[in-house]
Amino acid sequence: MKSAVETLSPTRAKMTVEVPAEDLKPSFDAAYKAIAKQVNIPGFRKGKVPPAVIDRQVGRGAVVDQAINEALPNLYVQALQDNDLLPIGQPEIEVTKLDEDGALEFTATVDVRPEIKVPAHDAMTVEVANAEVTEADVDEQLEHLRGRFATFKEVDRAAAADDDLLIDLLASQDGETVEGGEASNQSYVVGAGFGLDGLDEAVTGLKAGEEADFTSELAGGAMAGESVDIHVKVNAVRERELPEVDDEFAQLASEFDTVAELRADIETRLAGGKRLEQAAEARDAVLEQLLDEVEIPLPEELVSAELAGRKQELEQQVAMSGMTMEQFLDDQEQTIDEFDAELEKRVRDSIASQFLLDQLVKDGEIEVSQEELTQHLMRRSQQSGQNPQEFIQHMIEHNHLPDMAAEVARGKALASVVETVTVKDAAGNPVDLANLKADGSIGEPEAAESQE
Repeated sequence: MKSAVETLSPTRAKMTVEVPAEDLKPSFDAAYKAIAKQVNIPGFRKGKVPPAVIDRQVGRGAVVDQAINEALPNLYVQALQDNDLLPIGQPEIEVTKLDEDGALEFTATVDVRPEIKVPAHDAMTVEVANAEVTEADVDEQLEHLRGRFATFKEVDRAAAADDDLLIDLLASQDGETVEGGEASNQSYVVGAGFGLDGLDEAVTGLKAGEEADFTSELAGGAMAGESVDIHVKVNAVRERELPEVDDEFAQLASEFDTVAELRADIETRLAGGKRLEQAAEARDAVLEQLLDEVEIPLPEELVSAELAGRKQELEQQVAMSGMTMEQFLDDQEQTIDEFDAELEKRVRDSIASQFLLDQLVKDGEIEVSQEELTQHLMRRSQQSGQNPQEFIQHMIEHNHLPDMAAEVARGKALASVVETVTVKDAAGNPVDLANLKADGSIGEPEAAESQE
């Protein structure tokens, strides 16, 4: 088989493929056998009809069609591999020549990934945020931890911020109770930042047994955006009591014996988290600089398809939230033209980033081990809140494992580039990300190399 490539544009190619008759013989043999099993011809057992008889009784054209249809997919893939082309989407295939002896010629026109010359990056410098952990940071985490072990004591006074109330709610419109608009003895923390607009103001200052009315706008459901009347009754006011931060608390809330040990652990974990944030910031900055320095042509059909898919997905999410697109755009303070322009830019940036990362994978000959793929799948399942086994099974059944492996490869390729650039924090201090571990700690160089 011979093939030649004509470059129609940086993202579109046309292959002309010539296939000699001997290469197609297995496909013709298979076609004759398949048709012989399907036809009933007097004097011959099913499946034993000779090719010459099939040609006379069924027609050579039927055999040719079946043979070509069976052979073309494999021939197309082989031609792609021979010419080192990475296709995007489905090809336009046209049979341009078919000789009586079975020799075939066809063309395949397809969008392809562009060849990208990645700019030099060893002299690149990027800046990330400082990773310093302050006493205030540790204190804040301790306060969160205290809140998890808080107790509530019922008090005979007016409700105030941070109090936990037990309330009854009734939502109505024009005197009719709204569907799903009743709640009894519901726990509500004053000032927690969630709930109906106006609820904090209505309950603040009320004692147990007191009631109030106010008007609010529903945020979700079939009546999203509509104004309703709310009646609220406070059944109980409970004051939050936080435990003292002492060694006894440290033993209750952690595996440590003293507050000093607990604070040291919190500081270590915060430092690790900030280093991970620095790494993510550095990767984003490096990718942005590389994209600024190279022009990446994009297949317009791919852009259009991705744009349509994202629009449809967003419209479905908006509809499920009980809003119209008009309401969503009003909430975002955008016109439809502004929204479309922003979405198209995000789509183009996303595709360009993927192409650049794929080129880095190719240039660096990046490979993904089974262990790396499994770890990635486990992380993705945790992020989505799904059972890991069910998540992995879904990925396998829907043939998403290649996409997952590509994500891992792109991440490794970008991380390898980040290790070659100069990373500094906002104070000008160098930041070492080469031996960063998954928990944000810094490993020894030997350990990092052994893991590779």
